[in-house]
Amino acid sequence: MPYQSPISPGYSWYEDTAGPRPEYPALDGDLACDVVIVGGGFTGLSAAAHLAKAGVNVALIEGNRIGDGASGRNGGQLGTGQRAGAEEMEKEFGFARAKALFDLAEEAKAHLLEFAATNDIEIDFRPGHLNVCHRERDLPEFLEHVEAMTTRFNYPDIAYMDAAETRARMGSDHYFGGVRDTGTGHIHPLKLVIGTARVAAASGAKLFENTKASGVKTNGGKVVVTTPRGTITAQKCLIAVNAYGGELEPKTAAHIMPLGSFIGATVPLGDDSPVLPGGESVSDSRFVVRYFRRAKTGELLFGGREIYAPGDPQDIHIHIRRQIVEIYPELKDVEITHAWGGYVGITMPRKPYVREVMPGVIAAGGYSGHGVMLSNFMGKLYAETVAGNRDRLKLFEDLKIPPFPGGRTFRTPLLFLALNWFAMRDRF
Repeated sequence: MPYQSPISPGYSWYEDTAGPRPEYPALDGDLACDVVIVGGGFTGLSAAAHLAKAGVNVALIEGNRIGDGASGRNGGQLGTGQRAGAEEMEKEFGFARAKALFDLAEEAKAHLLEFAATNDIEIDFRPGHLNVCHRERDLPEFLEHVEAMTTRFNYPDIAYMDAAETRARMGSDHYFGGVRDTGTGHIHPLKLVIGTARVAAASGAKLFENTKASGVKTNGGKVVVTTPRGTITAQKCLIAVNAYGGELEPKTAAHIMPLGSFIGATVPLGDDSPVLPGGESVSDSRFVVRYFRRAKTGELLFGGREIYAPGDPQDIHIHIRRQIVEIYPELKDVEITHAWGGYVGITMPRKPYVREVMPGVIAAGGYSGHGVMLSNFMGKLYAETVAGNRDRLKLFEDLKIPPFPGGRTFRTPLLFLALNWFAMRDRF
């Protein structure tokens, strides 16, 4: 019987196709190290790998299996830039800082592909991405974006698509136009998780699964992380739990909220299918983004259903099928073999939350659906910080990220109301 994650609903296509998934022991007893990392997703594993390669004594704990959270179950799209667009960043921070953040994101993209290649991690990379427009009145914004990216941010890999080109590249007439980005692509995220964990362990990092942190505190200049069967004492700590932190650390919990997002996978569509003949990934202009792609083996992986309240949805595949059929009516009877979900960590302004939440303890998360490349790179930046260079991480630490309103009692219902309002606007 397939393994069922206790924190994320459904058995994913990624789990079925990732190959062997190594198991790591649970912590049993006390431990001392230089750096302790809480969270075994992209951020934590990347930090562990880079720290261990640099000779740092590092231990990582994960409350469940490594890969059970968003890092092993997401849409696999790399994207370009930050989650907030470069033009939006420029209006808020000015050109110089916006360009620095954009350049960091470009480095993050290159780093991910280089890390995978250098360490022989097969991540099933496929190039190309289409960002498509679901309302005709929004097309001028797409044209303005291409102009800004090519002339101001020196990004040559992006081009505007009219309705005819969009229809040809999508295999659907559902959208009015869009943008094609040949400088990015999509991957198999669980293969990257498994590979990064392997690199970290081989480099000397101590990895522990099924070891949930019950507390993080400072004591006499040390950081102490408690778990059910042992305590870890370290000089420094990285909290990298993102949407799955609960109330472990109150400042992080106030600034990062979980948002459920769900994906379905079809049977392979075949080489003669008109769906995405170029193999690009897709995201659309809805607030509740629909994101989908063809895997290397032909399956359509389609995500888009979101929930804004705790609890697992029922009948994920039914809701995903409805969305597929809106775009590809010919797929109304296609078999959906897998349906699964997970929780994305979002912040109010859709920018990453990176803060020193107590002396020696840095928290990082809130990638807001743009985390495949940013979270991996954040682990590298944290390792740089431990080595004494905090300048690049500070670009993220200095971002203004307000807490969600309503405190512990009301922030979830307020978020539910706000996001459903924006979702309703997608229909008009």
